[in-house]
Amino acid sequence: MSEYVLTLSCPDKKGIVHAVSSYLFMTDCNIEDSQQYGDPTTGLFFMRVHFSAEAQANVEKLRASFAAVAESWAMDWQIHEQGKKMRVLLMVSKFGHCLNDLLFRARSGALPVEVAAVVSNHTDFEELAGSYGVPFHHLPVTKDTKAEAEQRLLQLVRAEDVELVVLARYMQVISDDLCKQLEGRIINIHHSFLPSFKGAKPYHQAHARGVKLIGATAHYVTADLDEGPIIEQEVERVGHEVTPERLVAVGRDVECQALARAVKWHSEHRVLLNGTRTVVFA
Repeated sequence: MSEYVLTLSCPDKKGIVHAVSSYLFMTDCNIEDSQQYGDPTTGLFFMRVHFSAEAQANVEKLRASFAAVAESWAMDWQIHEQGKKMRVLLMVSKFGHCLNDLLFRARSGALPVEVAAVVSNHTDFEELAGSYGVPFHHLPVTKDTKAEAEQRLLQLVRAEDVELVVLARYMQVISDDLCKQLEGRIINIHHSFLPSFKGAKPYHQAHARGVKLIGATAHYVTADLDEGPIIEQEVERVGHEVTPERLVAVGRDVECQALARAVKWHSEHRVLLNGTRTVVFA
């Protein structure tokens, strides 16, 4: 038996679950796990089904046979092979804690991903990438070379069959054009709750305001800076005695946790876009 994941969204109405389960039954598939949600605000229905199929089935045949069902219900849908590692590209600048965490989790099997490359506008983490056997690409960015650097990035994404780009504390603003080309396939970690404390030194801003909770937000990247659909958030309680430097240290751990979960859920096809929000079948 081979295993697959079907994800879908469509206008919410009666009979969707029956249509999907009937298709799986008629094609001699077995449902291993199923989750669904109907959003009363948007009127959309979301579903994730993990199912098994006979060995002679394959993902191309399943997609071809399900297409008629999907069309009749106006579904936005995908079928993926369960357990197939997603090829990801990690981007970093001067802070390497998220990069190091993701590389370790990928190597240890905690993340179902294959790291195709590490890209940076600096060379600080070339040795780290090399220690994991991951190709490192230095793409320096200036005001005059930004467009060229993004084109080289897109060429690398295509050449390496990259399915997901992760901004692991990559501190360059992504252009609107690149955001559109990688829509739904690029995740960022923002070192605060959105939209609080934007810009430089967010933890110092938080300290100055006397916050009692610090947090990090993993979200999809859109043309609206740090305002993309949120996938995951993590928090840590802090007291009045905590210094800005300690906030930074605690914040780094929080960032790693939130980003790792977001990457894991995306690579397991558990995140569905719902306008400016997400549905996460964790």
